Amino acid sequence: MKAIAVTQGGEPVAPNVRIIEIDQPTPAAGEVLVRTEASALNHLDLWVGMGIPGVERPWPRVTGSDGVGIVEEVGPGVDDQWLGRRVIMNAAVEVDHENHPDRAPAGEHLSMIGEHVPGAMAEMFVAPVSNVLDLGDGDPIPAAAFGLAHLTAWRMIRTRARLRAGEWILIPGIGGGVATAALGIAKHLGGRVVATSRHQSKLDRATELGADAVVLDEGEDWSREVRRVTGKRGVDVCVDSVGKAVHTACLKSLARSGRFVTCGCTSGADPHTDLARIFWNQLSILGSTMGDMAEFREVVHLFMAGRLSPVIDAVFPWREGAQAWERLETGAQCGKLVIDWTS
Repeated sequence: MKAIAVTQGGEPVAPNVRIIEIDQPTPAAGEVLVRTEASALNHLDLWVGMGIPGVERPWPRVTGSDGVGIVEEVGPGVDDQWLGRRVIMNAAVEVDHENHPDRAPAGEHLSMIGEHVPGAMAEMFVAPVSNVLDLGDGDPIPAAAFGLAHLTAWRMIRTRARLRAGEWILIPGIGGGVATAALGIAKHLGGRVVATSRHQSKLDRATELGADAVVLDEGEDWSREVRRVTGKRGVDVCVDSVGKAVHTACLKSLARSGRFVTCGCTSGADPHTDLARIFWNQLSILGSTMGDMAEFREVVHLFMAGRLSPVIDAVFPWREGAQAWERLETGAQCGKLVIDWTS
């Protein structure tokens, strides 16, 4: 079967993306085999393509942590009522880990489809049946764009930061999948959104999507402008996936008792920080990674009810997959990049 794969590690990633032939996978016990209708790119696809330390996978690597399609085959122990159903997957698979009598439970331990094992950038993919939901007659293109980014943003905003209606929330680097998902979720929950970007076109799009204020990032400290648009008070919550490049400005934008939530660090993981500001203003620093199936059900229910929808930058036929990778790697997109496997 056909797959879009990264043939070797390194930067840039896009020149190493090729269409290749691979064997069709067989579902193991508790798994389903899905004929892919649509998959979508995340920044994670770039990290896997560069080569994440500690992730031992042979080249070429088939990525893809967002996938929607029709169940073609079920593994042992899976009810055959799943056959023929359109499903969306949660790529964050909770796996068993060994407990030790002298240590506290380790908590959530995740294996990512598309990172640790082959993903949905292929004509077929496998996933645990416990990690898929029935989409009914839902459109596979927006569904593929919705999954991982909205799950990640939902945990950040709802579970970790506990955003309340009327609070100000800062979303730096608007344009990526998680950032645009966060904008929609924040507005759904009644938040007031400040978005930043280095590109005026992305700020214009954020305004169209409901942002209450936008700030152009010209490479200087933009926290004073964030405070100005919030009446000098600052924001209650900041949800960040950019990392090092904006960290100081994010902290300086927070009001007293503000919550900073991070799910990624595309610009670097080792920022200079300000401990005095953190303790003096009683700030909370929160980490957040993907989400569990209870959270996935919550956010997908909102999608199916028409209360949340993804921002889609472009849809590419699978034969043009390398172009989607190139657009992601240059940061030109505003919203999700989707691969159509039916065209």
